Amino acid sequence: MQVQGFIKHSIKAAAAQNASLQPRAQAYQTGAPFAVAVPHKQTAEQIYQSLARHAHSASPNAEWVARILSSWHAGRGALPDYLGLLPEEFQALQKHLYGRALLSGISTVGREPDFSRMLERDDLKRLMMQSSAYPGRAETAWMAGILIAGCLGSDHLWQDLGLWNRSDLSGLVRYNFPELAAKNTRDMKWKKFIYKQLCEAEGVYVCRAPSCDVCIDHAGCFGPEE
Repeated sequence: MQVQGFIKHSIKAAAAQNASLQPRAQAYQTGAPFAVAVPHKQTAEQIYQSLARHAHSASPNAEWVARILSSWHAGRGALPDYLGLLPEEFQALQKHLYGRALLSGISTVGREPDFSRMLERDDLKRLMMQSSAYPGRAETAWMAGILIAGCLGSDHLWQDLGLWNRSDLSGLVRYNFPELAAKNTRDMKWKKFIYKQLCEAEGVYVCRAPSCDVCIDHAGCFGPEE
């Protein structure tokens, strides 16, 4: 009787496994997208490895977004739901960077965008797209949206984005917005620098110091971002 019970259990387990694999097998046959679940109990590093395995695009943005997504899903950073993008943009970004592996369970974290700052978002997007190497490319617009959402956080920009260090952020800005990056000749903190550029573009000069060197807030704009 124990043997029969074991056989029945094995048959049921095999059937369940086959059922779980069938949608993915059909996806490979038809070319349709399939979902790769990312359990909440996984660490940021495990989620990152899962994303990295499914990287489809040769763009370096695939690496940076994998880091952002893994941190975001682990509750780090300040990005809102969908990384600050529209839901359809978020899905398109995933498909573009990670091919047919549409990662499930990592679209929302319970933080809605701050709609009271929409005008500020529009100004930031205009600034970034004007300095983009590929202004008509959807990938650039998506990265601008993510970067802007990070700008609305309250910590260092690389931390608000969920990147792993400031070097990640510097690389992201240089690749996607080279003209903007080229202006940061003194390695000013990125969030401070971006808003300084925005103020200058709008003809608004908040800082009253004649130069950064003599400003009493110099340490707040330059120096380590740890």
